[in-house]
Amino acid sequence: MHLRTTYPQLKLIIHLAATTMDFLMLLAVLSCLLAGMAFGRGYTKRARAQATTHHVSDPAVAHRALIENADQFFNRPRTSVPGSLAVWRNGERNDNIATVMYGPHLRVLRCNLTAEILSRLGSLAPLHEEAARALVADFSALCRGGGGEVAIREPLTTAVFALATRMCFGDIVDAGHRITMGEVIRQSIVLAGELTTSLGASMLSKLANWRRIRRIYTLLDRQVELYLPLIAARRQSQSQLCGNGGTVRPYIDTLLDLRVPDDGDAPAGRPLRRGELVALVFEFLGAATGSTATCVEWTLAHLIDQPEVQDKLRCEIDGEADAGGILSSKSLRGGMPYLNAVVQESLRMHPPVPVIVRSVHGEGAKAIGGMTAVPADGAMVVFNLGDIGRDHKTWTNPNKFQPERFLGGGEAEDIGPAPGPKEIRMMPFGAGHRHCPAVNMGMLHIKCFLAALVHEFDWTPSAAEDCSGGVDMTEQAGGFVKLMKKPLCARVTRRT
Repeated sequence: MHLRTTYPQLKLIIHLAATTMDFLMLLAVLSCLLAGMAFGRGYTKRARAQATTHHVSDPAVAHRALIENADQFFNRPRTSVPGSLAVWRNGERNDNIATVMYGPHLRVLRCNLTAEILSRLGSLAPLHEEAARALVADFSALCRGGGGEVAIREPLTTAVFALATRMCFGDIVDAGHRITMGEVIRQSIVLAGELTTSLGASMLSKLANWRRIRRIYTLLDRQVELYLPLIAARRQSQSQLCGNGGTVRPYIDTLLDLRVPDDGDAPAGRPLRRGELVALVFEFLGAATGSTATCVEWTLAHLIDQPEVQDKLRCEIDGEADAGGILSSKSLRGGMPYLNAVVQESLRMHPPVPVIVRSVHGEGAKAIGGMTAVPADGAMVVFNLGDIGRDHKTWTNPNKFQPERFLGGGEAEDIGPAPGPKEIRMMPFGAGHRHCPAVNMGMLHIKCFLAALVHEFDWTPSAAEDCSGGVDMTEQAGGFVKLMKKPLCARVTRRT
């Protein structure tokens, strides 16, 4: 009798609960959309104006646009995901070097990075030596524990991120905090890459991506929580410098002292806002880690595929390394032509950032060709760096890993990682006014870690995988950084 009288009540309760859950889900979606309005503010209007998108894979066209008409191609479209993320919930722009509009603000940020960090690369030697030794120790332990089978990406990324963290904050970041920071940055980069390919200008697109939008803001808030205590600690104790003997000033210290142009009348400028500091730290840590670790992984894959190249590179490294197996900063920066050739060939074939995006206005569009009508607010041009580096008109056997092409007498003996004024044949770090200012630092990082790993270990195909057709060089689709679709695993043996 009791069950019969309560059954209709139970049905009502279940119905009300289901209705309430649907309503709460709808509320969550609507709340996320409202919270994401700052993300999309002006996005739809500008995206419609920049609906004209032109893809460039021809090196000659890239040169005509980015070098000959550089003044027309100096901004990233504000409709891009990085540009949109620069607008936080408070409506203020919190730009980093990649997102800020071309002008005095950009020049101040770039000059600060160049003068305070990049012009003193020789002073990084103690940090590089310590980072290389730590990486070798980690791989030695993995060799012993895994029977020689090692998954490369995680320990490599950890070592590179540890170096980037020291350069940014000095020695105040403990291991646990650093691991958390690295994971949050990794998730942020992956999610931003997903949004780049899936987020459109319409409200329907925003609705479809509401979970990703909510997640990216959660990750941005988490970065604030992780960075601000470190920034506060550096603000109170800027006398502590990273590196043996205090030879390098941490990047965050330079940002705390920096004054950027103010929109008002203050002639001396203003200090960077909290959001700007967080954005610049995220950029420094993410860019320094992603490009270095990615290039080293791709390069090791090719060295495993071509053991004769590995042996030739090791011979050069052995001849330059000291008794402890360490290469001098001078050798890494100016000597060792084959090491430089190997790294450049890897960057040509696998630029860490697959595309760069620029906006173009008015007459500048003619540099691209094929564009007859450009909206008043400009058009978007996407430069495909991978296609440019493998152009069949420019390179002999462009899909073959052949470092000798960068040596004396080779077809690319005068080509560097940053294009010169005469031509573009590869541009792994961009070109023109907005090329990456940290080209030399990136090259130094890559050479440091690659040389240490080749000097200390033999690299052969994994016995656990079918490598009869060579290492799988398939690229992972999408994302900000062009990773190997199948993370590299190899048999690693410590040299005696």
